[in-house]
Amino acid sequence: MSGWYEVSKSISGQFRFVLKAANAETILTSEHYTTRAAADKGIAAVQANSPLGERYEKKTTRDGHPYFNLKAANHEIIGSSEAYSSAIALEKGIASVKANGPTKVIKDKTLPVL
Repeated sequence: MSGWYEVSKSISGQFRFVLKAANAETILTSEHYTTRAAADKGIAAVQANSPLGERYEKKTTRDGHPYFNLKAANHEIIGSSEAYSSAIALEKGIASVKANGPTKVIKDKTLPVL
């Protein structure tokens, strides 16, 4: 099984998505969007940009942990990783997003559970 996207809606009514690896670990988190259509466009941007190495911006948190942002061609951030324990873990995270980002599988968590 490959990865998938999960779209959810916050209590305030905003949408966001996460990209999950095959082991169900979250490997990329989006910003909040005001509409589902905007979240879907964000997913499409990750699908298109995730295979491209130049779209990854490596950063460091204030306390020294590496993380990355995935950027679109216009340099807007379309997703961010967690903070990693090492540079090696960061590289594995980027490789996972490159591998799982193109997936077309989207799980809608915005619908009520019956």
